[in-house]
Amino acid sequence: MVDKTRLYLSEMGVDIFWFRTKLISNDKTDDINLSVIEKNVKDCKKCSLHKIRDNIVFGDGDSTADLMIIGEAPGCEEDKAGKPFVGRAGKLLNSFLSSINLDRESIFITNTIKCRPPDNRNPSETEIQSCSSFLDRQINIIKPKVLVLLGKIAANRLLNQDKPISELRLKKFFIEKYNIPIIVFYHPAYILRSPSQKTKVWDDLKFLKSIISSDDC
Repeated sequence: MVDKTRLYLSEMGVDIFWFRTKLISNDKTDDINLSVIEKNVKDCKKCSLHKIRDNIVFGDGDSTADLMIIGEAPGCEEDKAGKPFVGRAGKLLNSFLSSINLDRESIFITNTIKCRPPDNRNPSETEIQSCSSFLDRQINIIKPKVLVLLGKIAANRLLNQDKPISELRLKKFFIEKYNIPIIVFYHPAYILRSPSQKTKVWDDLKFLKSIISSDDC
């Protein structure tokens, strides 16, 4: 019966994984589901980045996290380690989180795309779209209570708003597709390049803490 159902759904053009995850209750799911997506990413050849990567950078942290952070793209250090935010920007992000009593082990961190673009350039639209379903599936499985988007690329991808971060920060967005509070931060790499903006991060962190502490998430 299961095989017949799978065949029927396949003939109807319904993605089996999508169908199965939609039937999952609101309870958190376990790591085996993330492992399925991770294998899909390793096998992915939708764009040319798979030819030049050292490692995929799938994500790191608690698969049942209430807080999920989404950056832009892996850099050189991340490509070598196979983990997100392990370079200078990652160390700065860790210090930001520590300032409001959060640590990396309690959250899940990933990027908009899972492979490093050459020379750390911004990912192309094709590359972003190639990884789009992987990111959506990660969100669907983890079911965080809050999403934090780091930088313009992540904000554009999830909010579909081509606006500077200065116009998006300190606001709470709800997208029907996710039904999760979404907020936007400056990317830590930007803060490293523009240290004068660091004082604004504290306001962002206090805003995040207020959302985590509220009954709305």
